[in-house]
Amino acid sequence: MGNKINYRYLQDDDYSHLLAWWSSLDNNRGDRARLRRAESPDDILLTTPFFNFLKEMPEAWSQQRNLPISAMVAATLSHVKPLHNNTESFATTLAAKKPGSDRPRMSELRFQQLQKSRTPDDFFRRLVRAVKLVDSNFNILSLADNIGQWMNEYRYGVDVKPFNRLAVSWANDYYSQLK
Repeated sequence: MGNKINYRYLQDDDYSHLLAWWSSLDNNRGDRARLRRAESPDDILLTTPFFNFLKEMPEAWSQQRNLPISAMVAATLSHVKPLHNNTESFATTLAAKKPGSDRPRMSELRFQQLQKSRTPDDFFRRLVRAVKLVDSNFNILSLADNIGQWMNEYRYGVDVKPFNRLAVSWANDYYSQLK
């Protein structure tokens, strides 16, 4: 079904850095475990694994205004298993059928709750739950981009054009996959 993914938050030079860092977690299980234990993105801001993440990323990820996004990306991606072969969008993956079932991996109700997250901590908890529900096999670039876009919409408000909003993009991908 794979819709062409249009990244709004990530820049071209972010792709290779993010993929390299995520791949390195296989050899750095201590960092992965520490990041996975975070109950909120703020829990990891002062940890060694987070500074290791920032060292691998372009300089913009270390800017003060980007630190909350960087923390949420690092903590959430630590839950994604080392099977990164999914090229579909994050929301499309949520709607994919469970093996041997006609039901989506994430129910419509949980999907709507994720979309209606009101705070970064709430959004983070629901994201981690979503990653686990889908058996942790995501396109990490799509997931990271969606985190950045959600945080920007949380801070600055949603775009006046509905099709530029994350919730509309997610709904389009999710419900198109359900058909």
